Amino acid sequence: MDTRVTWSPEALDDVDAIAAYIAKDSPFYASAVVQKILGTADNLRNFPLAGSIVPEVGESQFRERFVYSYRLIYRASKEQILIVAVIHGRRLLTPDLINLE
Repeated sequence: MDTRVTWSPEALDDVDAIAAYIAKDSPFYASAVVQKILGTADNLRNFPLAGSIVPEVGESQFRERFVYSYRLIYRASKEQILIVAVIHGRRLLTPDLINLE
């Protein structure tokens, strides 16, 4: 059974910011990166536990998948996958970037 994938407003803002930043140099590549992020998130509905546990959090419901150099961070439950953040892999993950509740 497929699990529903939803996005936090903050994660959507992250994707918009990534697209705007990349588009300064290449609108084509910005579109390709966003499509890959969206496709990876959509694929989580079939394989919600496919991602690795986020090491900074250490809780099994918080997982991540890498998309190019970005971390797609999500909270997995039986009913829903909530995308909580999309951040660059070199960026420090701080508690304010993801909602741990």
